Amino acid sequence: MTQPRLFDRRVIATRRQRALSKPAPDADFLLRRVVDDLADRLAVVTRSFDVAVALGGATSHVADMLARSGKVGHVWRADSLATPGAGADVVCHEDALPFAPASLNLIVSALTLQTIDDLPGVLIQARRALAPDGLIMAALLGGETLVELRDSLAAAEVELTGGLSPRVAPFVDVRDMGGLLQRAGLALPVTDADRLTVRYSDMFALLRDVRAMGGANPLAERSRRPASRRLFLRAAEIYAERYADPDGRIRATFQVVSALGWAPSDSQPKPARPGSATVRLADALKTIEHRTKGDNDD
Repeated sequence: MTQPRLFDRRVIATRRQRALSKPAPDADFLLRRVVDDLADRLAVVTRSFDVAVALGGATSHVADMLARSGKVGHVWRADSLATPGAGADVVCHEDALPFAPASLNLIVSALTLQTIDDLPGVLIQARRALAPDGLIMAALLGGETLVELRDSLAAAEVELTGGLSPRVAPFVDVRDMGGLLQRAGLALPVTDADRLTVRYSDMFALLRDVRAMGGANPLAERSRRPASRRLFLRAAEIYAERYADPDGRIRATFQVVSALGWAPSDSQPKPARPGSATVRLADALKTIEHRTKGDNDD
């Protein structure tokens, strides 16, 4: 079965390249925060990694963090935009990993996997590329991201046109991410979500930051007709009516879903065999066990 195409790769590449060529001050605030969080998570891992890949992202934020961590021998940068000799060591799309089986010990990705058509497939490829007891760490935008902007644009479009166009990309649900890690064959999966609220003077200031991040509408099914000025003006009014603080500034939510999984290894903890317990639960809880009718004595 052919994988449905959700995202337009050409548009993603063009907008990311534009963001890199005309960087806005502090437009990478979200990426820097996410990379700092990944660094903290890596710091508590009590082992080192011979070969690591910083997967996706046209900047060197992740690769630089891994190099500073003191836990990684060699760091490869893999990205679809940069060219060899100009930052990236491996040029590849994030959904077509070119690494040999069991050739990597660590894969880290920050805010790139949310624009992948086949996220389960990428996780399976990552699992295949990891050596036993290898680790993947990823942070991607979650389902609550820009919920205020989505609501305001949808309300304005329904009011003015009577219909809806896809304008904001779908994001992963934190409750689904653990299942995707297990489906990929990764062991000891851990997922959680962090919610960041950023305040802006108005919706247009938020949109400028989104564009500066290279994050404008990348959907393959987006409308090719330019949105009208009237639509955005009305959306900005609705945004201010529904999501402004008393001082008039609006709120924008960014939800970051963090995921961690290990390639299976015999050295990892295993669940106990059913019936192998050596301590009774009642003893552990310091309580009295009461038998129910029908219980049989051994």
